[in-house]
Amino acid sequence: MKFAYYTFRVFFEVTILPVLLLMVFIARNSRKRIDVGLGPFPLINNIYHKRALELAGYSAETFVSQVWHITSNFDVRFDQHVLSKNILARKFLLNIYIFCWSVQRYRALIIYFDGGPLGQGTAFLWRLEPYLYRLAGVKTIVLPYGSDVQAMSRSPNLQFKHAMAMDYPQHRTRHAHIQAMVDVWSSVGSHIVGGCEWVDYMHHWDTLMIAHFSIQLPEQGERKPSGSEGPLKLLHAPNHREIKGTRHIIRAVEELRAEGIDVELVMVERVPNEEVRRLILEADVIVDQLVIGWYAMFAIEAMASGKPVICHLRRDLEELYVATGLLDSFDEIPIIRADAFSFKEVIRTLHADRDILVSAARRGRGYIERHHSIESISLAFSKVLARLIGPPEGTVENRA
Repeated sequence: MKFAYYTFRVFFEVTILPVLLLMVFIARNSRKRIDVGLGPFPLINNIYHKRALELAGYSAETFVSQVWHITSNFDVRFDQHVLSKNILARKFLLNIYIFCWSVQRYRALIIYFDGGPLGQGTAFLWRLEPYLYRLAGVKTIVLPYGSDVQAMSRSPNLQFKHAMAMDYPQHRTRHAHIQAMVDVWSSVGSHIVGGCEWVDYMHHWDTLMIAHFSIQLPEQGERKPSGSEGPLKLLHAPNHREIKGTRHIIRAVEELRAEGIDVELVMVERVPNEEVRRLILEADVIVDQLVIGWYAMFAIEAMASGKPVICHLRRDLEELYVATGLLDSFDEIPIIRADAFSFKEVIRTLHADRDILVSAARRGRGYIERHHSIESISLAFSKVLARLIGPPEGTVENRA
């Protein structure tokens, strides 16, 4: 049955390939309406990246083939298209349609190592997709986000390998495909961006960033101060329990409470981003993760809101970002370091000395302004786009 299904997919894709080539050559000579498209996966990063691009003067648009629980606030939603109503059409025709639509519409694409529309469930067209975009004259800026690059044979982090095996045992079936996607897009993509611990899995990048995550900084209002006495309220989002080190966090809190230390743990899963931000403001300290070795959006949102963050940061990654000048020093990141072995004692110290939390919170917003604000990411992306498609229309360079 599987062989027959795969054979059908191959036959369909061979049949449709001449149509794709025709659309590609038509697109190559057509005038694109929008500078940058961001999609087709419904990542909240793309919403912030769009704002960063617009701040730099480029026209930008988000488009998705589906939506997740985090947010559905995208410009173009193909999950509402008539082709999405039929399962077979959604698997084959819809993604073909999105590809043809995108090559006609955008001068450049920001995508991830999952690929574009043809990266979703095709038998072999995913291998050709970067070449087809190149033939169409569409520049591709390829970013990692996590599972799109995490071929675990390339990871030096044994705890993370174990966590992936426990949380996502099916990930092993995608191993060869992930490696192939990273290799083909790294070779053919117009511009590759590295960062975070994603660098473990990448053999090349044109631009290195601490992380490409960007955020609209919230207004600086009244923040709930951490009292010098009373319970220490921790907030943790265990969307990947082993990967985040959740069991170590729970065990440490239970042991501390058994000793009479007043610690409260609030855990939040699968809720909209607006609810996560509300809970961040009510917590004393945010616990990100104890295994992976770098921070991501949860920690960034907390620091932007003036809240202290606990997270495991790998020393070798810090060395990379200090050595390349992306960080000024090893103490620039205002995150309270902890891993699975030290977390309990870190919480014990924080409960006794709340001034540490005050200091981390005070430095956090400034760090986000420098490295993850819309303005800072806008500057990074504008440098890349200026090389790929030129300056925004209306600028002095463009008019000249």
